[in-house]
Amino acid sequence: MDYISILILVFSFLVLMGIGVPVAWSLGLASFVTLMVSVAVGPSATTIAQRMGTGLDSFSLLAIPFFVLAGEIMNRGGIANRLIELAKSLMGRLPGGLLYVNVLAAMLFGAIAGSAAAAASAIGGILGPRMEKEGYPKELGAAVNITASTTGLIIPPSNILIVYSLASGGVSIAALFIAGYIPGLFIGLLLIITAAIFVKRKNLPGGERTSLRDLARSFFRAIPSLMLLVIVMGGIVAGIFTATEASAIAVIYTLGLSFFYRELKLIELPSILLKASETTAIVMLLIATSMSMSWVMSSEDIPQSISSTLLSLSDNIVVILIIINLLLLFVGIFMDMTPAVLIFTPIFLPIVVELGIDPIHFGIIMILNLCIGLCTPPVGSVLFIGVGVAQSTIGKVVKPLIPFFIAMILGLIVITLFPDLTLWLPRVLGL
Repeated sequence: MDYISILILVFSFLVLMGIGVPVAWSLGLASFVTLMVSVAVGPSATTIAQRMGTGLDSFSLLAIPFFVLAGEIMNRGGIANRLIELAKSLMGRLPGGLLYVNVLAAMLFGAIAGSAAAAASAIGGILGPRMEKEGYPKELGAAVNITASTTGLIIPPSNILIVYSLASGGVSIAALFIAGYIPGLFIGLLLIITAAIFVKRKNLPGGERTSLRDLARSFFRAIPSLMLLVIVMGGIVAGIFTATEASAIAVIYTLGLSFFYRELKLIELPSILLKASETTAIVMLLIATSMSMSWVMSSEDIPQSISSTLLSLSDNIVVILIIINLLLLFVGIFMDMTPAVLIFTPIFLPIVVELGIDPIHFGIIMILNLCIGLCTPPVGSVLFIGVGVAQSTIGKVVKPLIPFFIAMILGLIVITLFPDLTLWLPRVLGL
């Protein structure tokens, strides 16, 4: 292993990030500079460009732009409102019920849209003003919204699970999707329990009792939205269509549903398509440059060296998982989720597989680690969205955020130590 190349790779990446260069460009430029140590400028540029193109040459990645578009349509098509109404009918009458509604609505919306950012924006934008009006602390509402929104990245369909499948060399997307249900619901339950502690301490108000008739009406109004989840996941599990085909079906279904609800106008489509294109372009550039850095690291034998170092420290599965979790939590603080998955999956996956850990289980562990990173500064994108929607500041939100942050870490520990929470459902379904 060439330690000079490693130092150049790490140092150039950190310097570029430090001076404000976007993450995607920092990844690509750091890879290019590192390769120039042993290869001339021209071949280095050609190699990086080739690796970026090769990194995007995957049929599975076609699912990402479709799911992004489906999420944008949902955000504007009235689907979020109906999911919130259902959550309010179920839990809104409880003391502090709007906090539970936020968690449940974020889980439902995230499970359908597969986007933490979309969930934080849509759910926070609707529930935030109402919480403040009814006497809930603004910062507490923001903390619940920020952490609950990340559950949509674990509960399928999830774009980041598709990225992990690519980085892992072909772990089944269907199995990853199914494996995310119980961990995602478990994290949501821990967040609800944490919110309940705040409710008791602050004596927060409850809503009006919902009649059985109103509950039934909210449920039937939400059925078309919930059916998207049944169609997408049912079709994938049954083998009727692939995840990529399911993403296209999700776009068609959400588009038709939004017009049916009469909350989306034809004139709004160009702006929706433009927004989805912008998001997709950012994600794809991140994937391309991350794949180039991953290749440079492989060419310098960095994954093998890290693997040897970790295994020399201990051959105990629990100890190795603790070390990897700590490293991923640290990485999540400073790096966006997509490049982190693409760069560190090839490094850590061979280690855990050698120790007998299922790649599906490790995938959920990795994504949950990085979900926690989305809630922490300085790069936590969901943190910034949640704070912006609440019209507050990070300094004010951090204090109520800490207990929810601890709850997510507790959930991570449990999911790490008990693999059956992740693997039971895929086994039952034969995936």
